Amino acid sequence: MLRQTLYGEYQENQGGSGRREATRLLTERQIKKHGNHPRSHCRTRHGRRSHGQNGYHSRHQLGYYSRQRRRQSAMEGEEQDQTAEPDPTSSTKKKRSYSKCRDCIAWVQRFLVTRLGEDWIFLIMLGITMALVSWTMDYASAKSLQAYKWIYGELKGKIALQYLAWVSYPLIFILFSSLFCHLVAPQAIGSGIPELKTILRGVVLKEYLTLRAFAAKVIGLTAALGSGMPVGKEGPFVHIASICAAVLSRFMSFFSGAQNPYCYTDILTVGCAVGVGCCFGTPLGGVLFSIEVTSTYFAVRNYWRGYFAATFSAFIFRVLSVFNKDAVTITALFRTNFRMDFPFDLQELPAFAIIGISCGFLGAFFVYLNRQVVLFMRRPNAMTRFLTKHRLIFPAVVTLVIATLTFPPGFGQFMAGELMPRECINSLFDNFTWTKISGSSPPVGLGLSAAWLHPDVSVFVILLLFLFMKVCGSLKV
Repeated sequence: MLRQTLYGEYQENQGGSGRREATRLLTERQIKKHGNHPRSHCRTRHGRRSHGQNGYHSRHQLGYYSRQRRRQSAMEGEEQDQTAEPDPTSSTKKKRSYSKCRDCIAWVQRFLVTRLGEDWIFLIMLGITMALVSWTMDYASAKSLQAYKWIYGELKGKIALQYLAWVSYPLIFILFSSLFCHLVAPQAIGSGIPELKTILRGVVLKEYLTLRAFAAKVIGLTAALGSGMPVGKEGPFVHIASICAAVLSRFMSFFSGAQNPYCYTDILTVGCAVGVGCCFGTPLGGVLFSIEVTSTYFAVRNYWRGYFAATFSAFIFRVLSVFNKDAVTITALFRTNFRMDFPFDLQELPAFAIIGISCGFLGAFFVYLNRQVVLFMRRPNAMTRFLTKHRLIFPAVVTLVIATLTFPPGFGQFMAGELMPRECINSLFDNFTWTKISGSSPPVGLGLSAAWLHPDVSVFVILLLFLFMKVCGSLKV
């Protein structure tokens, strides 16, 4: 009698129900373990699958299948070993070379993390970078001013052409500076110190400390300094140094895999000190200026950082001047020629005190006057809206007025108009008594100081006109 099972048919044996049930369960477990393979069943003479009595044929065939599978797996493993390892010597060499490269990369990474992440490395790199930027800007602006005076000198005797060259040269540079900053990075317009004070107080200003603002500030300031207009370098350069400090800190943290050694505000404070230090070669003044900019909170840990970076920057800045033969040795940016054995008399001390008090009152008056001018210019009226819409008109008009007033054959002869800003400062530090030759023609070997002397006008009148012109030119119009 045949009985249908889950996986096939088998013949029923009379009187062996226990053995039949055990055989059925064993067969089901083996089939579930090895899968339904064609070899796991045998066929009877009539073409039907049968396990035989007590499941003997099924167990025998499953054992045969297991042996065949082990043999096939062993053969496949040998083939894989032969293809994967044809030459054990070359494999060992590759492993050794890979291990050496990995160790070398790990050592370099550890060195960069431990060394480049230190404060003094960052401060040295900041000082060197800003010294190079400052010297490059001074060199480019000096060459531009030399070309300016050369063009004016070549047109000697032709008043109309001289006036055209004297006015158009700075006008081109100022318009280029304004347009370049407006197109590349509008955040670079202006001094930058008010924005920096705002950032140091915790306010987030976007795009003020980026490479685009850095490039626009450097190129625009170089063009403005090369125009000969009374444009200062200190304020914009503080912004430039702060941008350089922020970008350099991000670059070093990304390159070394370490975070900033100190917080973001401290980095900008150090940038302020470096900006003043490499601008005038005064590291102590740079540190004091950084304290003035923060004005609310200055961490004690930033004293040595600011002084170290500013000193290194000022030193490199003056060394570059010596290499360029602008100076014989490392000296102050604006030298004095007072006698060391007898620099001044005691009777001159009250005069010095009066000059200091007068300059203090004049400084306070200048701040008040500048504030009133700014408030007047920011009033919402038709003129303000027109100038805001046409940004190039206002700098063009101001440049035209200043260049016209300082034209040497015209009104500029009464205020040393032919001298550039740097030449004016250097000549004012000359140890020369102008009153001895007042009212007569200046001697031949007087140099730059000859521009302050006029045969018909007193030197004091010329100095007063010069001071008045500089005050008006320094107002934030």
